[in-house]
Amino acid sequence: MDRNDIINQLSQYFKVEELVCDHIYARWGEASWQFLDTMFLHCLLLLRRDIIGRPMKCNNHKLKIHQRGVRCNMCEIVRSKGRAYMSAHVLGKAGDFSIEGMTAEAARQRIKLLPAAFPCQVRIEGGVTWLHIDVLPQHGITQKVYEFTA
Repeated sequence: MDRNDIINQLSQYFKVEELVCDHIYARWGEASWQFLDTMFLHCLLLLRRDIIGRPMKCNNHKLKIHQRGVRCNMCEIVRSKGRAYMSAHVLGKAGDFSIEGMTAEAARQRIKLLPAAFPCQVRIEGGVTWLHIDVLPQHGITQKVYEFTA
């Protein structure tokens, strides 16, 4: 599947403004798709459409929820680090989601049961009340689905 096909299909479930911080969307609008990694978008499409099958929420700028998708240098989470900071969020390879009618733990368990559904390795964050998923490669990790704690 090519990038445009992925974005067209994913647009049925998410608006780009949900997947990027408010700073990015204010500056680039619909062109903000350019900051999202293609493999992340592909995994997100598969996750939403085929694995979870329920509405998922990332950012909601009206509710002042801004930093759960792509984060830029203006975002408080990034600015507050005080040292070099690179994360899957900064690279456009991650998102944090709430899932309608499903706990984050139930979603993580479902993902762990279906590693072959993904075209690449994915990381999920354990021990949190949201579903963090990313496609940041981890040196030395060979598991298709890798659960980490921050």
